[in-house]
Amino acid sequence: MTFETGPYIQVAAFCDSVLEDKTGALSLIRVVDRLTHSVPGPDAPLEMPEVRRPMKLVIMLKSGQARGRHELKVQPELPSGEMKDPMLLSVHFEGEERGKNIIMDMQFPFTMEGLYWFHLYLNDTLITKVPFRVQYQRIVTGHSPQPESR
Repeated sequence: MTFETGPYIQVAAFCDSVLEDKTGALSLIRVVDRLTHSVPGPDAPLEMPEVRRPMKLVIMLKSGQARGRHELKVQPELPSGEMKDPMLLSVHFEGEERGKNIIMDMQFPFTMEGLYWFHLYLNDTLITKVPFRVQYQRIVTGHSPQPESR
C-alpha cells in the first residue's frame, strides 16, 4: 500500500491536552516530545524508576482517495529496540478533504531513559513515527544514614 493518493498525515504529536470546538476544530495545548523525570532525596536511585506521564497522542488524517474502514496501529518501541504490544483502532475515511481526528489518552509506562518511538501503521503499513525522549535526573540531597562503626 502506498499513500500517494491518501490518506495523508496532517498531525502526529504528543500534547498535554486538546480542545475541540463545536465545529470539530482542534487546538493542541503544549505539544511535547520529551520528559525529564527528576527524583530528589538522599536515596535517589541510580537507575530511573518507572514513570507514567499523562498526555494525549493526536493523529489527524485526511482521506484523499482513501475510503472505508482501515486499521490504525500504534506500536511503541523502547530505547532498547524492544517492540511493545500495539494499540489498535478502526478509522473510517469518507474521501477527499474529509478526515479523522484521533485523540488517544496515553499513560505509557516509561521504564528507562532514552528515545522512544511510537510507530503508526495503517493496515500494517508504516506511515510515520513519533519520537518521545525520556531523561532521568537524579538529585541527591542531604546525607544517607551511614552504618555505625564499632
